[in-house]
Amino acid sequence: MLAVSGPLAFVALFLPASGEGVRVAEMPELAAVAAAILVCAVLCWWRQAFVIPATAIAAHFAAWILVSRVAAISGSSGLGFWCLVVAGWLTAWRLVDALSALEPRDIAWRRLLGVVVPLLFGIWILILWELVVRGFAVPQVLLPAPGQIGARLAASIPTLWADFRQTFLKAVLIGYVLGCGSGFVVAILVDRVPFLRKGLLPIGNLVSALPIVGIAPIMVMWFGFDWPSKAAVVVVMTFFPMLVNTVAGLAAAGALERDLMRTYAADYWQDLFKLRLPAAMPFIFTALKINSTLALIGAIVAEFFGTPIVGMGFRISTEVGRMNIDMVWAEIAVAALAGSVFYALVALVERTFTFWHPSYR
Repeated sequence: MLAVSGPLAFVALFLPASGEGVRVAEMPELAAVAAAILVCAVLCWWRQAFVIPATAIAAHFAAWILVSRVAAISGSSGLGFWCLVVAGWLTAWRLVDALSALEPRDIAWRRLLGVVVPLLFGIWILILWELVVRGFAVPQVLLPAPGQIGARLAASIPTLWADFRQTFLKAVLIGYVLGCGSGFVVAILVDRVPFLRKGLLPIGNLVSALPIVGIAPIMVMWFGFDWPSKAAVVVVMTFFPMLVNTVAGLAAAGALERDLMRTYAADYWQDLFKLRLPAAMPFIFTALKINSTLALIGAIVAEFFGTPIVGMGFRISTEVGRMNIDMVWAEIAVAALAGSVFYALVALVERTFTFWHPSYR
């Protein structure tokens, strides 16, 4: 990657930075970017130990200069500018690759790397997004730049908080708890009463196949326009994954372990709580993680079919009609962040309860 980025930065010096014909070498800031990438490539070729610090400095210096200069050449960016963008991206790629290859013995450093690598990757996606949108002067109606989305997000915190509270804290969380809880209880009943496996599971499969756009209006008519109807949609969406995964998990205990419990004269409930539920934990948490994203999607889509004048789905649908696409992306960013944090919390709880699983050893 550095074998490409270095020569590319050198070639960029002699190419136009903008449509006016001004070369990169004639613009001091862009020339400094090319020099930084060239020096980085030489240092990394000379000593392998310089790879991480050199690429970190060069890549983010390049990002800072390019993002600050792109507004001046918006819509007229030249080939030299884009060569520098590609060279900076390749340098950042080499940094992430080097960090991913590290295997520290200390658990704290391993966890830190597990956060830093995806964080750097995500930051560079935003940087490239900003450069492409600004550099090609993409209309805001089609795709706003991350800077515009961030500005809208900062200016609309009260509105975004009200939408988050309506959609996530009420509809998603309540529907998630009810849906997953009822799915778990029914799975225990299915496991305890064998004929329910043949009678109830096919019905659950049928319910899971119902489209959101079909059941959301019905739930609105049944439970009203406020959050209970959205929570009902979330219950329907999260019930079946929990049911199926829990039933499969309860059947996952090995035959030898079951024979051992029978030799101890264990009854059904002792067998369930001491053997089969612990064995089913990975399956149950898989359902919980799947449902953490399904619940948010279901609640937002359900708000398209009737809601008070608040909520993420309501805001997205109305702001699209007003061509306020930056506000739409701000809502999407809040939803993505909430969903990611929710998923991470479930994964953290899973790690606490299933530390014994081979995947964590």
